Amino acid sequence: MSFADFSRAGEYNEFRQHELRKRRLVMVDGNLMVNDNSHAMGESARAYQNGYWGFASATQPTGADKLGNIALANAQALQVFGGSSRPLPQQAHQGEHGIACKPNWSSEQLIEWQQSVNDLARSRYDKLASMTVLALDEYHDKFVQNSLGARTYNNISRAMIYLILTVKDKDDKPVELMQVIGGKGSFGDLDLSMASVEAQLDELYEHLMAKREAVHAQGGLQSVVLAPNLAGMLAHEAMGHPCEADLVLGGAVTGDMRGERIASDLITMMDFAHSYEGQELAVPVYADDEGTPAQDVTLIKDGLLTDFMHNRETAATFDNPATGNARAYAPDDEPLIRMRNTAILPGTSKLDDMIADVEDGYYLMKTGNGQADTTTEFMFSINLGYEIKNGKLGRAIKDTTLSGSAIKMLQSVDAVSGDMHWDSSGYCGKKQPMVVSMGGPAIRAKAQLGGE
Repeated sequence: MSFADFSRAGEYNEFRQHELRKRRLVMVDGNLMVNDNSHAMGESARAYQNGYWGFASATQPTGADKLGNIALANAQALQVFGGSSRPLPQQAHQGEHGIACKPNWSSEQLIEWQQSVNDLARSRYDKLASMTVLALDEYHDKFVQNSLGARTYNNISRAMIYLILTVKDKDDKPVELMQVIGGKGSFGDLDLSMASVEAQLDELYEHLMAKREAVHAQGGLQSVVLAPNLAGMLAHEAMGHPCEADLVLGGAVTGDMRGERIASDLITMMDFAHSYEGQELAVPVYADDEGTPAQDVTLIKDGLLTDFMHNRETAATFDNPATGNARAYAPDDEPLIRMRNTAILPGTSKLDDMIADVEDGYYLMKTGNGQADTTTEFMFSINLGYEIKNGKLGRAIKDTTLSGSAIKMLQSVDAVSGDMHWDSSGYCGKKQPMVVSMGGPAIRAKAQLGGE
């Protein structure tokens, strides 16, 4: 792929060439169960005319002119319903931004490594009932041009290893935990040395042994300390989505709250475009799929709701700058407003002190998944946590849920740690999947915990 001949169609139009390569290998108890490779390439065009968008895509090389004219015809077909144009923001980025990956591992190398990890675990953990080693990598190459003069190349690359250990508890029920090793680039960029893997598996197994004897949490409103990766999930799911301008226009509760206090003054939350403190993040977006130069967005500043994330259309509606959040997952997907690297910023407290100040509560460390709606009501599964009694960690707790209003929870935050943890192991789901990263420090707050 490369930049193509481009001509104007409609009031505004854009053309994207997109290649997506993915690989997934799953080994369960030493047996290779899945060995998938997929490769998708395609072209797409969007055109804007009299307030309507038209979209067209093709899996074969079709050309910007032909696809642009189809997209324009689709936009014109909608004009039987009337409509009027609102001028779109005029920013246009030019530049090429790739990730310098180290040489990747072949599937044969990965399978051999997965087998070695399985053998290591089998030799070290006598109560291990099952082990799954999942390897996944994913590469997006996008060339985007538009009628405003944008001409951008972006690459997103990530490689992930998921290590899942299962043991049986005293009632012979399975208990499992997962550790993720991953980040930007290829498998060659990750520390997959056996020494590193062994240390992480040992820690995971230690938690599993504690979880075999776990007790039910006390249900209801509790004092909780969220480990940094849970705070990142809260930032993304519970508060990030209600700050996406298309969802705001769809009725999100945040719509009339800009300038209002929605969190403790200890909370500042950002959606970073590509870098944090001078370091490129796991999902670096220098220009989005509309060719808009990407900029950081401050969603919450010292507890006050400040800004929303925009594409060109919502930016015009709100009379705000476009922020570079329009992203498409697959070659035949339209760009939607999506988060990039969303995080709560660190504070000044120390995690040990935050736990020590809790007389009766819980330290929540791992989540399997989470979801939220545009009212900021959320529910996360908690699959690793411990009691806090008189300032000290106690017994492990059984799997449970954390739920409530993100706004009320963030308003109750009384401590934010000074450390920062980034995670890019999952997908965001919003009509299309999307590679995102999320980050945060540990936070202490009040929230509803499921339990007895």
